Amino acid sequence: MKETKWLFIAISAIGGLLLSMTGLSIGWMLGTLLAAMLISFTKPNVLGKKGVPKYWLYAGQCILGIELGQKINLSVLTVFQKDWAVIIIMLLLSIVFSLLSGVVLWKFSKTDMLTSFFSTAPGGLSAMPGIAEEVGANTAVVSILQTMRVFLVIFIIPIVVSVLVFHPSAASAAQTAPSVFEWTSFGWTAVLAVTAYAGYHVGKKLKFPAPWLLGGMLSTAIVQAGTSSAVGYDMQAYWPHEIMILSQIVIAASIGSRFRKEMFYGLKQTIAIAFISTVLFISAMFVCAYIVSKATGLAFMTAALAFAPGGVAEMATTAVVLNADATFVVAVQVLRIIAVILVLPPVFRMLHAWERRKEAHSHASV
Repeated sequence: MKETKWLFIAISAIGGLLLSMTGLSIGWMLGTLLAAMLISFTKPNVLGKKGVPKYWLYAGQCILGIELGQKINLSVLTVFQKDWAVIIIMLLLSIVFSLLSGVVLWKFSKTDMLTSFFSTAPGGLSAMPGIAEEVGANTAVVSILQTMRVFLVIFIIPIVVSVLVFHPSAASAAQTAPSVFEWTSFGWTAVLAVTAYAGYHVGKKLKFPAPWLLGGMLSTAIVQAGTSSAVGYDMQAYWPHEIMILSQIVIAASIGSRFRKEMFYGLKQTIAIAFISTVLFISAMFVCAYIVSKATGLAFMTAALAFAPGGVAEMATTAVVLNADATFVVAVQVLRIIAVILVLPPVFRMLHAWERRKEAHSHASV
């Protein structure tokens, strides 16, 4: 059985490899998820009902938590200190619009409230399905609708921004400097790994949803930002891109292994409503970006990319190509993902508990 699980992950990863060849930065995640879903549909008993063991999902979440925590460095703190009012407005509006989208999906489709909110939350395809699974939402629906939102954002935002203002930049060919092995950077990687493990235990004690992700992310962010501020420069860990590829593969394979055909029955209306609400969400973000750019003098292109409910990598790449303020875009995107992952799951659980109490009271009164 252990060999079967290894083989399942390896074959699923081939799907990620193929989609990554298109240049899509989230290709490893989407391709692996699609391949794992296909195997689960055609061979539903290959891994049993439990699918890939949960520790694979936890390992991927821990890696993702360290990745997000590392991004809270001196440049992000400087941007936040300078433009904190604009960033807070953007974060609040993003959360409000995502909640409104969730309400629309919940009220006008057959999707339950918890699944609806997780499906529309702009917390990232890597994070939200994993958290949704732990709190009892329909992971299949969350994954499908989050994937659709990512594709819509990737296709719509860059095209619209490029049509409105296009300034090609020589920086478009620039690549992120590769992670070079040094003993100091390797030592800092070990420190962050231990920090993330400690953060997991704290998060578990505080009853965080997905403590491997949330606890690890928070503890890493505190140590990364605090130490960098103390020494006066950004502490660099040995963190090659392959580590994040591994995270995407194990998270996607773990989630995809639990998919069954019956999960998708009757989703036509749900997908249609989610599509409409997502397009309206993106349109509203464009309007807000325009208002913020006029009120603050921030370039519309930069505000639009920072507002966009997409991934950090996709929006950062577009910012570089269009010569927007990539540092500001990355800062807002990272802070929003962290805010969404921290704030929304407890709110969703509270609303879900309130709805269940309301239903119980209605049945009792009848």
